[in-house]
Amino acid sequence: PGGSVDEKEVNQNGHPGGHLSVFSDTHAAALSTEIRLLSAFKKDTETRKVYLAGREYYSEKGKTFELRLVGKIKQQISADPTLHPEYPSSLGLVEFIRQATQVALGRNSRTIAENRVFGVQTPGFNAAVRLGAELLKHWYDVSAAWCGPVYLSVPCDDSLASIFQAAGIPDIRQYYYWDEEQRGVCLEKLLADLERAPERSVVVLSASAHYPTGADFSQDQWAVITQLIMRRRLFPFLLLPAQALCYGDLERDAWPVQYCASQGIEVLCAQSFSHCFGLYGEAVGHLLCILKHSSFLLSMQSQADKIVRSLWAQPSAGGARVVATVLSNSAHLVEWQGEVKRIVKRCMLIRAVLREKLRLLGTPGCWDHLTQQGGLFCCTGLNGQQVEFLSNCRHVYLLPSGCVNVSAINSRNLDYIAESIRLALTTSL
Repeated sequence: PGGSVDEKEVNQNGHPGGHLSVFSDTHAAALSTEIRLLSAFKKDTETRKVYLAGREYYSEKGKTFELRLVGKIKQQISADPTLHPEYPSSLGLVEFIRQATQVALGRNSRTIAENRVFGVQTPGFNAAVRLGAELLKHWYDVSAAWCGPVYLSVPCDDSLASIFQAAGIPDIRQYYYWDEEQRGVCLEKLLADLERAPERSVVVLSASAHYPTGADFSQDQWAVITQLIMRRRLFPFLLLPAQALCYGDLERDAWPVQYCASQGIEVLCAQSFSHCFGLYGEAVGHLLCILKHSSFLLSMQSQADKIVRSLWAQPSAGGARVVATVLSNSAHLVEWQGEVKRIVKRCMLIRAVLREKLRLLGTPGCWDHLTQQGGLFCCTGLNGQQVEFLSNCRHVYLLPSGCVNVSAINSRNLDYIAESIRLALTTSL
């Protein structure tokens, strides 16, 4: 018929017009390990299935947990007639930044008194890392674009390498961290790797509650690492993704940040308040920048402001206002600390009970490392085959590295998990 579309004008997708979609060559990105695990868990129809790879804090009932005080503060804020919806500053809420800086450095910090520190509120922890990566490119060398290397621990959060690469820093390297045989941090090999790092390399270090192992440096080890960093002229980028959930105290978890600041070195530190306040839907992050001289402050703030406006323009105010309200009120702070300490104690109790249960079952190996680690996460020491056995045969899902979220273990599933681990170690695979 005269009105039909000429076959030559039909593209490969069967659409008229003769032009391919600009997205036709787009390839699907590889799914993260956590997304694949969660998808497999949801499809699993076994009633006894257990998911141990989540990042949130789970209550004894197996649900993500909202702190009572946080719920109360949210209600108060929503009912406050003096608060009006408006965009916050691109750098964030002033009171939140003040409080976040103080809980990282201490309220009597010399760096604060000398005006050598500034903070930026970010929409979550990963955004704080991204902003830090962007700042490094401008901060390190104005005349030539700096592009690495950046050293990450093995293992570490899978998203870290992608964040630095997205910021235009392609040179990502690794340093030794978790030792399978010792089931803990191997300082000797770690120092050897950093000793070989070129000057001006960025070393990403977990300040507390290392993800995913839960194994942290002692204060003596921090002293040794910091001396190497200063001698080799490396740059420390510290991470606090679950501040307060290691020791139950904001400032104690941030001791490494305070120690580095006391040595007079420049530091970037990415913080998250989502975990310790249960603000998983609000994603409250903060980037702390410690400078050598106060004269650099205004130029760094202006660079941060420029970068933020191109990435997310303004952070959301809701979660940050909750955090600022709690941290700036002594009565709220005491109540909040009490709730956080109960969370930490429960996680430590789970570790101790699991260790004892494995011992009573006659599970091969020593399990003391379970209680030597801290925070929400724990590296069991199980290998890839054993992890695969747990998911395929026992419907227990954990990360390929053998790391688990201990808060997902409760009185209803603990016996089953312990027996499953014993079987994974004793069954011929």
